[in-house]
Amino acid sequence: MQQLMKQAQKMQQQLMEAQAQLAAAEIEGSAGNGLVTATVTGGGELLRLTVKPEVVDPDDVDTLVDLVVYAVQDAQKKAADKQAEAMGPLAGGLGGAGLPGLSL
Repeated sequence: MQQLMKQAQKMQQQLMEAQAQLAAAEIEGSAGNGLVTATVTGGGELLRLTVKPEVVDPDDVDTLVDLVVYAVQDAQKKAADKQAEAMGPLAGGLGGAGLPGLSL
């Protein structure tokens, strides 16, 4: 049982380190072949949005809005993928350790 607790503590430490790395990560998504880019944290929080001047058309605001939405969604999906990649092995390891009631 003590060995199991040590393993759980080690995995908890690894999980905390992975979460800290994700919080510091910046992931970029784009739309319109790079005309609009969005940068988010590993947790999906929007940090920056860049719109190239050539995409700004006062007569077609809907396209710009769509590109912004798609760029943010792309960045958030990449952040979620990175989070799943970083946390997946750790979460699977805890579940595989046979600790009843312990989930992430």
